[in-house]
Amino acid sequence: MDWAESLVPKRPKLLVVDDQTVNIQALYQIFGADHEVFMATSGSQAIKVCLDKKPDLILLDVIMPEMDGIAVCEELQKNSDTRSIPVIFVTSQESPEEESRGLEVGAVDFISKPVNPAVVRARVRTHLTLKAQADALRVMASRDGLTGIPNRRYFDERLAAEWRSAKRGSQPLSLILIDVDHFKAYNDHYGHVEGDTCLRRVAKALKLSVGRGRDIVARYGGEEFVCLLPETDLAGAEEMAEKLRSAVADLEISHKSSPVGNTVTISLGVATIVPTSLTGPETLLVRTDELLYKAKESGRNQVVAQAI
Repeated sequence: MDWAESLVPKRPKLLVVDDQTVNIQALYQIFGADHEVFMATSGSQAIKVCLDKKPDLILLDVIMPEMDGIAVCEELQKNSDTRSIPVIFVTSQESPEEESRGLEVGAVDFISKPVNPAVVRARVRTHLTLKAQADALRVMASRDGLTGIPNRRYFDERLAAEWRSAKRGSQPLSLILIDVDHFKAYNDHYGHVEGDTCLRRVAKALKLSVGRGRDIVARYGGEEFVCLLPETDLAGAEEMAEKLRSAVADLEISHKSSPVGNTVTISLGVATIVPTSLTGPETLLVRTDELLYKAKESGRNQVVAQAI
């Protein structure tokens, strides 16, 4: 096994979609022993399973009543949570036009019915390996090289996605901007190597303080960090900000050149908004930045929060 294959989960999750249960059973016999196999007998059910179970690969029948494989593939491509899942079409029809159309809507391969166990195993293994490689590259591209937490690019993508979700559900979305107090003075006094160590320790403390799955802490740039809190009202966001401030204070990192105190501290701006069609994510970012500025102007090592 090479390094790429080693990235594939030990029990990859497969979704088999076919309106004929006998075809599903045939594929289950092939993959059930060493894969976690989910099943769907309609296009709408397949999409629901994809959102709930996040399979690593989909074996999808092309011809189904109501919602065929092409329509399923098109729906999966519209959603950022499902568009990276490789889809292999399983079809009894073989035509260049059908293959061309399938590739246009996002399929990665075609397998003919009745399936050949050796062929379908090889094709699935190949595409699971390719997906594992792509996933690894996406993770690398989304991580900050110094601290290992998500970077600004990843945060921007998540902010846009959570904004859309909050607007659809009329839910609050909260943002915390965090600045390490007098960090330039820290670097000047202790040197950039110690400065990097300080940022890594602060990042780790912030990350460990955030528990919910959709909440994220990211490096925003320089000595600034950001925390995104979906479905969180102002009181909840302010409570989280105080938790973050205390977590950094508890590190007790010496900062002899800080006018605030003898250890490293952070200032935090907190804003909460219920997104509408009249506002955009930049509204939340600008206001949170203004509140962070107020926290710094008011003496630092504190939280300033406001609902928009």
